[in-house]
Amino acid sequence: MNSLPDGVTREIWQGIDALRVETPFSVARISLHGGQVLSFVPTGFDDLLWVSPVTSQPPKAIRGGVPVCWPYFGKQGQPDDAAQHGHARISRWPLTEVKREVDGTVVLKLALPLRDGVPLELQMSLHIGRELRQSIDTLHRGDAPYRLTQALHTYFRVADATQVRVSGLDGLRYEDKHDGGMHVQSGDWSLHDPRDPGRSDRIYAATGHRFDLIDPAGSRRIRLDTFGSRSLVVWNPGEAGAAAIGDMPDDGWRTFVCLEAANASDDAIELEPGQRHRLSQVVSVSAL
Repeated sequence: MNSLPDGVTREIWQGIDALRVETPFSVARISLHGGQVLSFVPTGFDDLLWVSPVTSQPPKAIRGGVPVCWPYFGKQGQPDDAAQHGHARISRWPLTEVKREVDGTVVLKLALPLRDGVPLELQMSLHIGRELRQSIDTLHRGDAPYRLTQALHTYFRVADATQVRVSGLDGLRYEDKHDGGMHVQSGDWSLHDPRDPGRSDRIYAATGHRFDLIDPAGSRRIRLDTFGSRSLVVWNPGEAGAAAIGDMPDDGWRTFVCLEAANASDDAIELEPGQRHRLSQVVSVSAL
């Protein structure tokens, strides 16, 4: 697209081809590499999203924002040499539509180019306004059933991850990727879980659709509402894990927590030919 409405501009941000979106309510930045939201700054608040200051550059995956893990999450159901989290986050997404609504909210649509061997179409819708509304829509174009796993791998910026807690998970079963076991959450999530403190790589099953990330040091509550999903991934690598990640500062783990609206593990989607599935999330914020 050559013509953009007022408030939407193309820019090169830290070497990344991006769109900057300004509305009366917020400012956002979206990378065309990965179709990845990198920043969402509602009026009166700091950025809700975290991007690593030492992230890899395209064509590699960008560390932070909202990576799109698709058409599989992790390497679920894939061979060992498969790309982690699929090809969507390392592909360029053309912008197909952009418009400004009457209240100033900006709506963008992007489409992932078709890929040989993957009988699926993927489109994304973004509403940038008082809230960040994001949907990814998958259409099965093949002639045999397809097992889809996916996630919106959102990195939420926090002032101090060691003080953060997440509500909406009490009593839920989760798969711990560190020990491979199934466990039950007791109370809010935090990095002080006595069973395995200081890190988290969990897939919660049979979830509801509303989660609150309480960030006391940042004096704010980030709300995540999910749709088309019955699983939530909560990830923070902790000190030792961050030290082993090349595109993350050693202390980077202290300033984000990932809450990922997902269709993962037993929440995989069995798509029949011609069937669609939409995974969506709404991100909002309020002061504590």
